[in-house]
Parts: sequence; C-alpha cells; structure tokens
Amino acid sequence: MVIAKTDQVHVQVKPEYDRQSELKDFDDTKAGVKGLVDAGIQQVPWIFHHPPDQLGKNSASGSTLQVSIPVIDLGGVKKDQATRQEIVEKVRDASKTWGFFQVVNHGIPVSVLEDMKDGVHRFFEQDLEVKKQFYTRDFSKSVIYHSNFDLYSSPAANWRDSLSTTIAPNPPLPEELPEVSSHNSPWVQPITLTLASSPRFCKTILVVSKFFIKINGLIYPQLLEL
Repeated sequence: MVIAKTDQVHVQVKPEYDRQSELKDFDDTKAGVKGLVDAGIQQVPWIFHHPPDQLGKNSASGSTLQVSIPVIDLGGVKKDQATRQEIVEKVRDASKTWGFFQVVNHGIPVSVLEDMKDGVHRFFEQDLEVKKQFYTRDFSKSVIYHSNFDLYSSPAANWRDSLSTTIAPNPPLPEELPEVSSHNSPWVQPITLTLASSPRFCKTILVVSKFFIKINGLIYPQLLEL
C-alpha cells in the first residue's frame, strides 16, 4: 500500500479492488452505514474514500468559507396574491441558484420539528430486519430508507443513511409509514396538514420546483478509526 501526499494531506492509496462489486455488497446488506458501525468496523471502507485528485477541490483548508444561505419568510403567504407571488419567486431563485434554503415563520411548532427528529432516531435504532422492509432504490415509493441515492454513480459514497418521505402532492397513508416513526404521525402528518392549509401556495411551489416535496431524515453514525 502506498502513501501519497496531496496538499499537505496524507492519503492512503487504495489497492486494486472491484468498486462496483463492493458497492453492491454494501447495498445488498440493506444495513447502511449504521450497519457497518454496528458490526464493529474500525476503518472507513474504500467506497467512502474520495479520489486523491478530488481532495483539494473538496477541502476548504487554508481559507475561511463564508456563505449566506437564503432565508425565506413564509409569514405573509396568506396575506395577498402579490405577497404570495413574491415568496414564490424567492423560492424559485433560491432553488435555482442554491438548491436549498431556510424558511422562517412557517407555522410549524418547534415541538413538531423535535418530534420529527425523535421519530427518525427511533427508526434508525430499530432492529435491522424491521428497517429492511423500507430499504429500496425505487424512488417512486412514498417512504424510502437507503444509503446514498447516488451510490453507484458518485466517485465516493457519503457517510450517512437516509429516511425519506414524500409529503406532497400525495402524502403517504398511515399504514405506509414505519410504525415506530408514525406514532400519532409526529413527523409527517402535522407538516402535511400545515402545507394543506395553504393548498394554492403548495401547488405553486410544486409547479416551480417540478419536484415532489419530501422530508429527509439523515443519520451520520460515528466511527472512531483505530
């Protein structure tokens, strides 16, 4: 095994290996990154290593990165058509230039947001055999558990697992939700109802984005390399 040096970062150059085969082996476990950690691995598998020539591009070392994420105030969405249209334009611009944004005055209580996070944690802490029922790469499904949507196309996998639920335009039925996460529907139903209280706004956002509205719950399992 060779040790390379790139921009003052020491990188272990991987031995020859069949990346596609290892990706499939990882995917077939349906256990995700958490499954690797639970199994007691002590080193990050090669499928998660970025190519040495990409490390400099992905690193912000040596410079101070200052960004200002777009913040969109939804407080006036029901005020009048002009205000609603202004908000829609802000969403359109943020989606086009950033791909994401923060919303404030959305009307969703903090308690609901905390319940959402708790529901996601409960899901990932379940027995693997229970979680496997939701593991899929069929992204047309309402509820999807997986690790890395671009697992087979990205140069390096991300160290995270995801639980994704489509809430608009067609929210999942209660029986489609994981039982441990759907107790009183804490992490989907309240937000779905909040969006439904302003259907014209919701419909407009869908037209602007040309995508579904989803809730993504992510987990980044801790691994201490020895």
